[in-house]
Amino acid sequence: MTRYQRTHSSRRAFLKQSGAVLAGLPLASSGALAVNTAPRKIHMGIVGGGFGCGFQWHEHPDCVVEAVSDLLGERRDRLMKTYKCSKSYNSLAELVKDKKIDAVAVFTEGPNHVKHVIEVMQHGKHAISAVPASMGGGVAEAERLLDAVKKYGLTYMMAETSYYQQPTISVRQFYEQNKFGHLFYSESEYQHDGLESLYWRDGKRTWRYGIAPMHYPTHCTAFLVGVTGERLTEVTCHGWGDDSPICKDNVYNNPFWNESAMFKTDKGHGFRVNVWWKGAHRGTERAQWIGDKMSFYCGHPNGLGPVIIRSAAGQQEKDDAGFVRNLPGTEQYDQPEWWKTDMLPEPLRHNSGHHGSHTFLTHEFIDALTHNRKPTVNIIEALAYTVPGIVAHESALRGGELLKIPQLV
Repeated sequence: MTRYQRTHSSRRAFLKQSGAVLAGLPLASSGALAVNTAPRKIHMGIVGGGFGCGFQWHEHPDCVVEAVSDLLGERRDRLMKTYKCSKSYNSLAELVKDKKIDAVAVFTEGPNHVKHVIEVMQHGKHAISAVPASMGGGVAEAERLLDAVKKYGLTYMMAETSYYQQPTISVRQFYEQNKFGHLFYSESEYQHDGLESLYWRDGKRTWRYGIAPMHYPTHCTAFLVGVTGERLTEVTCHGWGDDSPICKDNVYNNPFWNESAMFKTDKGHGFRVNVWWKGAHRGTERAQWIGDKMSFYCGHPNGLGPVIIRSAAGQQEKDDAGFVRNLPGTEQYDQPEWWKTDMLPEPLRHNSGHHGSHTFLTHEFIDALTHNRKPTVNIIEALAYTVPGIVAHESALRGGELLKIPQLV
């Protein structure tokens, strides 16, 4: 029996013993898997024919894609083809009125995520959104999203890919097993030169035009917050821009291509984050976690890694100045492909976008809904990834001023 089946089998036993019926619906038959305790199938609506086509809702045994939507006809057609769905709507406003839909995947423009998630919940539907949870409206907008999720009592999840990258899954296990000892420092970086190709569509500026780097922080912050559970409490950040018109005229009043932040956590640890849109650097989404017993370095775009460093076991060497230093052990890490394992239902055991994370995100949202539990990247976690970037950008605008980060709970 697989881990997925064991978990679901125990859930079925509990439901039978207690006579509980989730959401007033009876238990369904086992369906595609040998054991399936989902009380019902989740009927999803998918909005956004760009990034929204990159998930596997139609493959999950507990999910049905009920309808799709995009403002553009060609994108609606792409969604229908991807998810083998015959029902489409011209807009999110139309789709949310469909009474057969239980939950909506909001993969619309970043500045509209809060507005659209609230609209979804006003119609009694759960929501998963692309990252970031909020942007452009400051901390107040993030608070508005939190208030709405609490008000409607529905499930919200943010589709943060770094939480389920294959190295992050490994590191989370190392941390739970105390392999790091004291994990006292981390670094992460999201480097993506060339995004200007997404700044225009049909001769018009898109929402990405001039976006502040630290308003898109979650691919970095998830690497620490999603592993240790620490909260980022204060930050100093510096930005770099040039004479490009993009840095001088955008709706965000953002003068920076790149931003680099140093965060302090609630455990007193340092956490360095780089979000860079321009420069002589290779694209990457990676991190490194440093402990007193072990450290882990994700693969580097310049060709090194993934690597484990272990503290010295009595071995020493002399540096070029003649001083003695401890000699750590270095190991190449053979990264498991966790998506091949029973961490996922069998139909989802294949590679997917962003280092194999998309199938995990698909499964986590559906499984959380069918079993009436909080998803991993729930509203509190999502804001713990998002809000620090909002404050970091403000620090950069103030020339690196040290700022406190509010904790939204």
